Amino acid sequence: WAEATEMEAVELAQRMADAGVAAIVYTDIERDGALGGANVAATAVLARACDVPVIASGGIGSLDDIRAVKAEADSGIAGVIVGRALYDGRVALDAALALLAEQKPC
Repeated sequence: WAEATEMEAVELAQRMADAGVAAIVYTDIERDGALGGANVAATAVLARACDVPVIASGGIGSLDDIRAVKAEADSGIAGVIVGRALYDGRVALDAALALLAEQKPC
């Protein structure tokens, strides 16, 4: 995370997909741990650009944040990582799992 690169996230994701990775975890490091919501738009762009499942990570702080990621499932976002919000009690695991299990879009 400490070293910058000129390579765009989409290019790196495509290279990793070509190399055979099973999935990609996309973390917007500007949002990681901030609990202000994932960068859903950038995650969706990345998911549409490559042929492997993409998991949204970084910034999830509420059920609404999870709902926003789920709403973009058609873009290829395959999952979401919730860390600090679970630890801090901002998101209850049972509520998050119930939301993700719903068949209807949020």
